[in-house]
Amino acid sequence: MATGLAVVTLLGLFMNYLFSRIKLPGLLGMLILGIIIGPYGLNWIASDLMLASADFRKIALIIILLRAGLGISREALNKVGLSAIKLSFIPGVLEGLAVAFMATIILEFSWIQGGILGFILAAVSPAVIVPMMIQLSERGVGTDKNIPTLILAAASVDDVVAITIFSAFLGMYSGVHVNIGIQLAWIPVSILLGIGFGIVSGLVLVKLFERRHIRDTKKVLLILGIAIMLTAVETALKNRLEIAALLGVMTIGFILLEKRPVVAHRLSAKFGKIWVFAEILLFVLVGAQVNPAVAAEAGGKGLLIIAFGLSARSLGVLISTAGSKLTARERLFCVMAYWPKATVQAAIGAIPLTLGVKGGEVIMAVAVLSILITAPLGAVGIRFGAPRLLSQNEPPSEAIL
Repeated sequence: MATGLAVVTLLGLFMNYLFSRIKLPGLLGMLILGIIIGPYGLNWIASDLMLASADFRKIALIIILLRAGLGISREALNKVGLSAIKLSFIPGVLEGLAVAFMATIILEFSWIQGGILGFILAAVSPAVIVPMMIQLSERGVGTDKNIPTLILAAASVDDVVAITIFSAFLGMYSGVHVNIGIQLAWIPVSILLGIGFGIVSGLVLVKLFERRHIRDTKKVLLILGIAIMLTAVETALKNRLEIAALLGVMTIGFILLEKRPVVAHRLSAKFGKIWVFAEILLFVLVGAQVNPAVAAEAGGKGLLIIAFGLSARSLGVLISTAGSKLTARERLFCVMAYWPKATVQAAIGAIPLTLGVKGGEVIMAVAVLSILITAPLGAVGIRFGAPRLLSQNEPPSEAIL
């Protein structure tokens, strides 16, 4: 595994540098690298590293979410509150339903099969969005109206909504009695539980840091360990109780910033340094999950379904930001920022096929194709759209958001 990590790190650094030189997002280069050297390409990534891929990707995602939480101030969150709530479910639900509808027509799926596909595609990718929003905040782009904070807060809940509804459709297909209304009612409970766990964990850490002198490096390890355990609790209780653990991870950072702002700024810088390595692992290993041959099987029908879904999602973003203080250009940026798919589709795209859902191979093909289309499209849209559509402000001296 050590050799595999060395290969991924060295090539990942090179691709990040290369794409940055040609004015493209570095993460795009790392995603492409993963596809090329992964098991469906040159197969240069060691098999033991691929077996641990899911854990590495989870840890990397936790690191960037902690860093995001350490930069979200109460003031900024209050300003985007209502728009963030609408943005967290309206675009995803519209996309999921639109894809389900199109799948019944184009693929001749049943409504339940279409719903399974729709809410696999409906989950946005925090892995792509979060680091790019942090970069914008560090440069002071769009911060006058807290646009990076708006997208960060909404994206973390968007996944919870999509995965919950996907699970409901999967349960209905399996013959398990599922009340879709009850499932939807559990979404706010899941969100509140995640936030609650995050608040408790954050307050415990605050008390510990107040009473004992601990080096910042050890503080980072403590926070990271607790955040990983929070996701482990989510996994352990999954069949009984849904917990929005990733939202809880962000909440830990938020509480630390609220109670110990000086410490939070220092810890944010530490997590920023760790992210240099974690980013490479995350995007190269996400890319390695993508099988281009499977994506090709989706063909023109898959492209049409994805395009229709993105159109519905874009409409949902415009509806969610209607009546806000955002200008038309800023709302257009929010539309593009909400396109990327990657982590969720790579994680659950094959589940219907594994469980014997009819059309499961098609569902997986469309899910993989959505990564290949939307991750680059969204990343490039954010990269080139931000300086043209958002205002440039003085970068904050300490806080990242």
